[in-house]
Amino acid sequence: MPLSEDEREIIDVFRDYVAGAVAADDRYGPPTRHDQEDESTMALRFEAATACWFEVAVRPFVPQLRVAFLTGDQSRSEEIEQAVAEAGSSLEAFVGEAFRDAGLDWPAPPVEHYQERDGLFYFATPLDAIESQELDDFTGLVDLEHEQIRGRILRMLEGYLIAFGPAIEADEDD
Repeated sequence: MPLSEDEREIIDVFRDYVAGAVAADDRYGPPTRHDQEDESTMALRFEAATACWFEVAVRPFVPQLRVAFLTGDQSRSEEIEQAVAEAGSSLEAFVGEAFRDAGLDWPAPPVEHYQERDGLFYFATPLDAIESQELDDFTGLVDLEHEQIRGRILRMLEGYLIAFGPAIEADEDD
């Protein structure tokens, strides 16, 4: 079932909010929208480096909000995995520590690591799986209007920048 105009408007307002909230932060590139034709995923991406992006995605039919780091470079994806393993950590603990540094108490968030059909490698944390008692799960599009959800997404985005930013910077210094 396609989204209604009202649902599209809610998603657009949310994405405009996220884009505006990080607009003055030069660590994020300009936002671009990457929506699936069937509207199953409506994503806002910020370029981080060549073939690397941070993403906030709304998956309205699940429902789910997701923050991710993605790259089109398989070797970069493998280097991140290796660095996390060599540090004796899991992806969950690695991202959880960065979330803590971003002011978010979520010590072991789920981190999905996969490759999409389009060749992009994702490290993604869905908000639907949150276990925190201070915030209810994302339950639908109406939640996109709540400051608590918006604040959590911005802290998750900052956490992903803290977690994956050094790998991007190290690669660009080479």
